[in-house]
Amino acid sequence: MPSRVPFYFVDVFATGPLTGNPLSLVPDADGLDEAQMRAIAREFNQSETTFLLRPSLPEATVRLRSFTPAGAEVGGAGHNALGAWLWLEAAGRLAAAAAGRGLRQEIAGQVLPVEVACEAGRPAVVWMDQSPPYFGDVAGDRARLAACLGLGERDLLEEDAQVVSTGAGHLLVPAGNRGAVDRAAADPARLVPALREVGAEGCYLYSPDPVDAAGAVAYARFFNPAMGITEDPATGTAAGPLAARLVATGRVPDESMVVIEQGYALGRPSRIAVSVFGQRVRIGGSGLVVAEGTLTA
Repeated sequence: MPSRVPFYFVDVFATGPLTGNPLSLVPDADGLDEAQMRAIAREFNQSETTFLLRPSLPEATVRLRSFTPAGAEVGGAGHNALGAWLWLEAAGRLAAAAAGRGLRQEIAGQVLPVEVACEAGRPAVVWMDQSPPYFGDVAGDRARLAACLGLGERDLLEEDAQVVSTGAGHLLVPAGNRGAVDRAAADPARLVPALREVGAEGCYLYSPDPVDAAGAVAYARFFNPAMGITEDPATGTAAGPLAARLVATGRVPDESMVVIEQGYALGRPSRIAVSVFGQRVRIGGSGLVVAEGTLTA
């Protein structure tokens, strides 16, 4: 491993420092092999650490690889990717990177469009395409699912919990109200096998009962113990599927932009913007670089 590895911390989906979802970021990481990336992610112990690499696919501006502290690689475009683009803009690298052809990121073998909007005196806002939504299996045993989350069956709505993916498949579990979401205490020993049975990576527990009823459509928490994430403050790879499901079930009109609230239970309130236009799902948000340093080896 190189003897000195620069790194940065970016607060994503944040309105100020120490809010949103923190991301550790390593730029210019082509000199690191996969084992070293996993070790660095374990050292930082954030929900995800993202590494910026030269692209391997045509038309991509940059290649991203992200790992959890448990060493699991994350394939979807969520806060792991949005934070990378916030750093690239803050570092002044976007004009040269775009070279007149637009911005595109390579993640898990896909090349997806990115838009970075900058306005004088305000933080940059990043919008990223996710994969078209895929609606997967349903978890039909509500009593079992509630027990996995430390809740009673009456805490969940009667509609089905379903796996939906826009790059990563998560089980979307509807709760009756915000209080039930806040009371949840996920039991990894029960939750992990229940997720695996339906082909889900993580669990997004949500309620149509947001704090900001005029500006948001859902209030959520995310649990992903199989990937080494006890709870995540802001999860773009789950908010995209949730918005797609709300459109598919008629809760939200198509061609809408909605806001998902997350992170309140962790003291890191986050607002994730999602737009759904047919099969096109995009997540958006802002944030800021809050720390930098050098890892020595």
